[in-house]
Amino acid sequence: MHYYLIIPAHNEENHITLTLQSIEKQSLLPKKVVVVNDNSTDDTEMIVHSFVENNPNLALVNNHSNSEHQPGSKVIRAFQKGLETLDDDYDFIVKLDADLILPSNYFETIAAHFKSDANIGMVGGFAYIEKNGDWILENLTDKDHIRGAFKAYRKACFEQIGGLKPAMGWDTVDELLAKFYGWKVVTDATLKVKHLKPTGANYNKTARFKQGEAFYSLGYGFWITAIASAKLAMMKKKPLLFLDYIRGFCKAKSANKPLLVTEEQAKFIRQYRLSKMKRKIFR
Repeated sequence: MHYYLIIPAHNEENHITLTLQSIEKQSLLPKKVVVVNDNSTDDTEMIVHSFVENNPNLALVNNHSNSEHQPGSKVIRAFQKGLETLDDDYDFIVKLDADLILPSNYFETIAAHFKSDANIGMVGGFAYIEKNGDWILENLTDKDHIRGAFKAYRKACFEQIGGLKPAMGWDTVDELLAKFYGWKVVTDATLKVKHLKPTGANYNKTARFKQGEAFYSLGYGFWITAIASAKLAMMKKKPLLFLDYIRGFCKAKSANKPLLVTEEQAKFIRQYRLSKMKRKIFR
């Protein structure tokens, strides 16, 4: 299978060498790799250039965005900048972060999943972070959710969900829309990805309200948002984040911000979330 990689990168001089080296070692190599240097002020561009010189399938694109690292919108706009440079001659496409070390069989395994079932629309592994010398699971989401750091999409699925949305919650709405259209989302626990930088490390202080805004934009409604907020705050071991998430939700609702989904899709999402909650309670 042919696949393309798009790697948004903002000030990743400490990590991107390891990421690109792990891509070079893949048992199934990508057809094309585009690194989008997103307004970096460090040596990210120079490092990527050194790889481009020896790899004709690797390209560098410079994107002059706002330097402020707002979750969701910045990274996806950079992704879209890279997407504009590619054709549609691929079987699956991957949004990849620039601070990862992938196992050498990562994309070969991803391709095998896609080949095994034409209804599989998305596939991904699991993120591990280093703690006290050990690599432990970065346990911030359910095991059936693919982390935004390494999302792989079958072309037909990617096109049907309308690509990626430049907003907080993009890496949740993509899966929910995939399910809305009948696609399967597969996670593979054998694929252990080393995540070199903690999630959200560069977010500014106002970003903590964005999660609640994202829950609103997904059409969750208040009570599902409250449950999801409590769960996420506890997983992050910061209970007071619950209040920030609720404030973000209420602020978005009072401003009547547009949803990322249609009313029909929002209804499906609420029903899906409620069914998952019921399964966990009554299992």
